[in-house]
Amino acid sequence: MKGSGLRPPKQDWSKLRVFPLAERRSLTRVDDILIDPSSAPPPCSDEATAHIEECVRRIRKAREQGAAVILMYGAHLLRNGAALILDQLMQRGWLTHLATNGAGTIHDWEYAWIGRSTESVRDNVATGSFGSWDETGRNILLSMLAGGLEGKGYGESLGRYIHEDGATLPSPEELRALIHDEPDHPLTAHRADVLRTMQQFNIPAGRISVKHPWKQASVLAHAYRNNVPFTVHPGIGYDIIANHPIFDGGVVGRAAGIDFRTIGDSVESLDNGVVLSVGSAIMAPQVFEKTLSNVNNLRLQAGRPTVSGHSIYVVDLQESGNWDWSTGEPPKTNPAYYLRFCKSFVRMGGDMQYVQCDNRTFVHHLFARLAG
Repeated sequence: MKGSGLRPPKQDWSKLRVFPLAERRSLTRVDDILIDPSSAPPPCSDEATAHIEECVRRIRKAREQGAAVILMYGAHLLRNGAALILDQLMQRGWLTHLATNGAGTIHDWEYAWIGRSTESVRDNVATGSFGSWDETGRNILLSMLAGGLEGKGYGESLGRYIHEDGATLPSPEELRALIHDEPDHPLTAHRADVLRTMQQFNIPAGRISVKHPWKQASVLAHAYRNNVPFTVHPGIGYDIIANHPIFDGGVVGRAAGIDFRTIGDSVESLDNGVVLSVGSAIMAPQVFEKTLSNVNNLRLQAGRPTVSGHSIYVVDLQESGNWDWSTGEPPKTNPAYYLRFCKSFVRMGGDMQYVQCDNRTFVHHLFARLAG
């Protein structure tokens, strides 16, 4: 039987209309949310306090041994104003790797460039304007186009773009020559994507200067300045940068693929280390379990033991399902079994603790105790 095949999509999203970001009614402002790391953290429960004190002890021990301390976080941690706290944790060597989802980078860039972020999903979907903000989608992709020419991933590319206030693109002639002369080069596909994007959207060669007046609110920029690996783990269609004509799933996927391998380097150093999953119900557990499996796969092939001795702290506002996660996984008949982010992490070896706590309160207390 002859298959009919699939028809190409009828939607032409190169015709999407985008709008100036300055016209959007944003719901959060840098000046309102940014937390001073030296301020006193708000109170938290006795149970959370006990977890934080033990977490501090384990982080200190991990760093004394040269083990990794990995923070994987959701966008709300940034929206809650924790950027300066995370900067201090990086500067002082307490965090050795940061990871977030695509939304975390979008708020990060918008705060750095215009000093505000977040929109009403309900209002803007109804008008077809949700996510359709010109500068956000354009600049985040431009950062990956430029960084990818040097083999850099999503996090490092955007962090450098914010820190250095822009990037530089080669001329179309240079790109054509490289593609012609080095067709088997690992960067050939990316060079072709850069060339096509520059031509299709009339992007000039040379320096792209984009000032970021509020870069103090950018965790990406702080990580780049502190030389701390920062990886981004997006999904195609998850993030508003996909609502822009310039969006290219190949470019984003290539950059995210580099970041996936980069976080593997940090997990390789996780023996007796610490993983902090703060406000990330999907990205952190899903990315971590695959990364840990890959690292263990290579270790076993080399005759080495799998990653061990690590501690995992999962932090969220949700109740724990009345289950003590330090005892392991609940049975399928218990509703707590369906708290996926807890269930995934408890399967990852080491000692997993669930901390019911506001994310900014958790990292604020963590810093205060580590700095004290």
